Amino acid sequence: MDVLSIDFGTSSTVAVLSAFGRGPRAVEVDGSVTMSSAVFVNDDGLLVVGQDAERRARLDPSRFEPNPKRRIDEGTLRLGDSTVEVTDAFAAVLRRVGEEAERQLGRPPGQTRISHPAGWGATRQDAIRTAAAKAGFGDVRLVPEPVAAAAHYASIGHRNTGPIGVYDLGAGTFDCAVVGVSRQGFAVLAEGGLPDLGSLDIDQALLVHIGRSVSHADPAQWQRLLRPQSTADRRTRRALLQDVRDAKESLSRHTQTHVPMPEPFGDVLVSRDELEALVRPSLLRSAELLAATIHRAGLTPAQLGGVYLVGGPSRMPLLATLLGRQLGVTPTTQDQPETAVAFGLHHVPLSTTADLTVPAFAPVRPPVTPPRPQPWQQQPPPRYAPPSPEPKKTTKPWLIALAVLVVVAVVVTVVVLVTTSGSAAESTVDCTTTAQRDQAGFTPCLRSLAGTVPDRATCRTADSVARLVHAQTAVTCGFGQGAAVSYYQGVTVDEIEAGAKLQMGDGTVERGTWDGGGLHGRYVAGVGSATGIVLFGADDRRAAGLYVSIDRGRRTPDLVAYFTGELKPA
Repeated sequence: MDVLSIDFGTSSTVAVLSAFGRGPRAVEVDGSVTMSSAVFVNDDGLLVVGQDAERRARLDPSRFEPNPKRRIDEGTLRLGDSTVEVTDAFAAVLRRVGEEAERQLGRPPGQTRISHPAGWGATRQDAIRTAAAKAGFGDVRLVPEPVAAAAHYASIGHRNTGPIGVYDLGAGTFDCAVVGVSRQGFAVLAEGGLPDLGSLDIDQALLVHIGRSVSHADPAQWQRLLRPQSTADRRTRRALLQDVRDAKESLSRHTQTHVPMPEPFGDVLVSRDELEALVRPSLLRSAELLAATIHRAGLTPAQLGGVYLVGGPSRMPLLATLLGRQLGVTPTTQDQPETAVAFGLHHVPLSTTADLTVPAFAPVRPPVTPPRPQPWQQQPPPRYAPPSPEPKKTTKPWLIALAVLVVVAVVVTVVVLVTTSGSAAESTVDCTTTAQRDQAGFTPCLRSLAGTVPDRATCRTADSVARLVHAQTAVTCGFGQGAAVSYYQGVTVDEIEAGAKLQMGDGTVERGTWDGGGLHGRYVAGVGSATGIVLFGADDRRAAGLYVSIDRGRRTPDLVAYFTGELKPA
């Protein structure tokens, strides 16, 4: 089957086509394997993209949007006098790639795979699906970006020596993930990100730095560059931003370079040392977040099969140095890190009926620490802000929070179901308050359900997860090697079951009861294509536990044996 794989990026889009029984090859658009994701609206309302959009932006920059993906949550774009649906802008970019693929094939591709950030929820994914439908694609599959990156590096030499760490510094955001690799496929074990770090933010930092050197020559004119009022101002600003971007990329290869400046400002010489001083604090934050993400997956950097860099900015020499110092391992990249995700999409195994979408069991990002003040933040911010957090859903919040740290990335996981019946002895533990919590976040209610697990695993509070599932509190305990158990107070097994049925696969599900620690409860265990799950809870208690593992046995009885022997209260 012909497969078109598209890495739809913030500033550029890369496509790979597999057809005629041959391996994947990059699709060139406008003479390059990286096509600009920019859009421009004509007088007649027609959207043009890529190089054509970049060229026409010189005529009227107000009709131009260089980074439509960054504005996914806005719904509409104001381009000149026209209002454009965000999904229409996305569709125009995807359609251009599809047209080139169809020209080479002589027919539409049989299947299209599109990447998305691992942290994107259902709303943003639906926007991509809508855009793909508008672009005329039929069979569309969505794949988390780190899964695609891991699949790519697995295909070029990684030999399943451990999970893969992915460091993805893109144009709009920074994302990192730990991805488990097995014969059954790939699974995101933990992920995180920084919405305020990307190559566009690095460009802005360099622009502000340059402004400190030249703005004194004509402060009023410099302010017009920062806040253009006329078409001439916008043209000048656009040309300057491109020159700043080119200078940043040049500093990855050379120790210094000149930035041509518009009149009345003189050209500016900038050095690699200056750029690194500007971005070092943010890159340190990203390195620390990757280290924390590896820890949340229950692993150490030494246990990984490799740490791989994705995205154009990963070429910065400083980045590899900082990561090496932070992790104690040397990260790996390739000649064209921009294409890693697109090629990886081809290597992700897909069934005929399931997407590799996040909501089945989504990782939850850790609470984002407010960004440290950066030197450039004293200047006017970039024109477009990073996407706002995923809009809150009022229905089925469990879809994005049932299994902390785990995303099944091959097929829809068998979701564990339970039923409730009978009664149990009256509980003597108060499960209505969270006033008393120990260092790991356990309340007496959750501690009684967890038994000895907190003494044998690394546990930490996961209140961000609790909010998503409408629980009072939550704690997650990692066992390493892609296994974790999460405890929720304030929700029952029944409440999780109601939504979990929608995600149930075709695997064998085993139900049973358990006794221990003075409690009586029920469990349900099942094995999906890449994940084993046990859902359990105590009768007459608003608390539930969810164990998820990508590598503990491939049979349901093995899961049950592990639960009864290691997880249930003794």
